[in-house]
Order: sequence, then structure tokens, then C-alpha cells
Amino acid sequence: MKQFTGRQIEIMEAATDRISKYGIQNLTIKTLATDIGLSEPALYRHFSSKNEILLSLLEYFKAEMKSRINGISHKPDATAGDVLRAIFNSQLQAFTNKPAIVSVIFAESIFHFDAALSIKVSEIMDLMQEYVCSNIKKGQETGQYSKLINVPILTTIIIGGIRMTVLKWKI
Repeated sequence: MKQFTGRQIEIMEAATDRISKYGIQNLTIKTLATDIGLSEPALYRHFSSKNEILLSLLEYFKAEMKSRINGISHKPDATAGDVLRAIFNSQLQAFTNKPAIVSVIFAESIFHFDAALSIKVSEIMDLMQEYVCSNIKKGQETGQYSKLINVPILTTIIIGGIRMTVLKWKI
């Protein structure tokens, strides 16, 4: 994972705030520089473009998500359901703590025309899908979850439900 400087993190957080308040179309280097009290050339010393800021922001969130979810303690007596709830509580808490990130991750329309951004969002979704899929497999193997619905379908249903919850909350 790329290491970000404190100033780069500040810029990425300011970008998410601007997107959350005014929409992605209002995120420009000029408006972002004004928001954080930098000149445009000073901002360009940290990021070469708006796309680089967005890519870095998505990478930063992905790394943070991976670290957070991997850090969930798995108590020996925890059920698959307990672990799944902990994963989703962790994710929802991250969205609650930084609601602006929701505007970036769930703004697919802005990513349809940029392959690199689309790939980065896909990586985040794939990572969450891996965690959920692994949990469901383990739960079905140990008899904690029913096998009436196969793993990929159940994974899609669960992630879709969370996505719907987040989008309703955002609206």
C-alpha cells in the first residue's frame, strides 16, 4: 500500500467533504485548494490531478477497511453470525464516522468513464465480498447457516441489503 503524507490525507479528507456537500461535479483542484487554504500549485505538489486524489482516496479507504476488518477479534466462542455482524458494524461505523466516503464509493456514475477509478471501486467491493463469502462458507460448513441458498447468492443478498441501507441513510 502506498504511504500517504499527513498533507495528502488532509487533502483527501477535504475532497470527500466537498463531494459530500456539493457533489463530485464541484470537486476541482481550484475549489479544493481554496477549501484547505493552499494555492493550486501547492496542491499539485501533493497530487498531479483530481483523478489521482480520487484514486488515492479509494486506496486509502480500502487499506483502512482491510486493516479494520482483519483486526476484528475472533473470539473462540464467536459464531459466524457474530463475526458477520462485527464486520458490518465496523463498516457501518466507518461510514458513520466519515459519511463523505459514502458519496465517493457509491457514486458509480462518476466512475463509468474512468477505468482506473472503476477498478479501484471494484477492488473495494470485491474485498467486502471476499469477507462475506468466506464467513458464509464457514457458517454453512459448521451448520450455523442454512445451505438452502448457495454462497454466492447469499453473499449478494447480504451485501445488497447493506448497500440499500447505506443509500437510504445517505438520502
